[in-house]
Amino acid sequence: MTSLVRSPSGSAIGRVFEHRFMTYRRTFRASIFSSFLSPVLFLAAMGIGLGAYVQDPAALGGVPYLVFLAPGLLAATAMQSASFESMFPIIAGLEWSRIFHGMYATPISPRDIALGNLAWITARLLLICTIFTFVIVLFGAAESPLIVLAIPAAVLTGLAFAGPIAAFSATQRTPNKFTTIFRFGITPLFLFSGTFFPISSLPAALQALAWLTPLYHGVALTRGLSLGTAADDPLAMLFHVAFLSTFAIVGGYLTVRNIGRRLVRG
Repeated sequence: MTSLVRSPSGSAIGRVFEHRFMTYRRTFRASIFSSFLSPVLFLAAMGIGLGAYVQDPAALGGVPYLVFLAPGLLAATAMQSASFESMFPIIAGLEWSRIFHGMYATPISPRDIALGNLAWITARLLLICTIFTFVIVLFGAAESPLIVLAIPAAVLTGLAFAGPIAAFSATQRTPNKFTTIFRFGITPLFLFSGTFFPISSLPAALQALAWLTPLYHGVALTRGLSLGTAADDPLAMLFHVAFLSTFAIVGGYLTVRNIGRRLVRG
């Protein structure tokens, strides 16, 4: 039997990306609040409302609470958005609609399907992070022009979660375990990875645990760029980038592998 002639990888990835984009065009209204309005309201409520009661700027590096909080929320928003995009759309394509199986029946390879989905998640993160950064600037919460570089830093933070979670989603038949990931993974990281307060105020054991998580490094990176303090310790910034990149690359590899295995098994 003659095997299918696979499309050039870039073209095939583009077709998978286009499918995700066309789906988003039909459903984007449902995501406006969670992707855009909710983080902005959170920034206003916590940064301006609660921030008015924070009386010790020295504990925050000498900046107002809004300025301290904003880049942390940027990284946390990227984490949450990437996590959601890496769960239900992946299991839907493999289990519910089986659209990925339909793609695999064409000259599109499993690798193209995985990378096309990761490319779409990257584009979604870029859109969300750009809009959020614009809001941060409007709020006067950016201390440095380097806030522009916080956009790719936040996207990288999201990808550090997207790859591993998409790889896990590709192994699931039901979404039952997704709630556990949010309840015992995403939510604790949101609260205890430096988004709302320096991790130095945590017990030593929790500080070490937070340091091992991607969100802490994402928050530290985006905050350093937003405050203009990144140049004070460039080696630390490079380490944050390397840490997040490792998670993103390994997660991407596992996503390609696991989606391939599911499609081959049928």
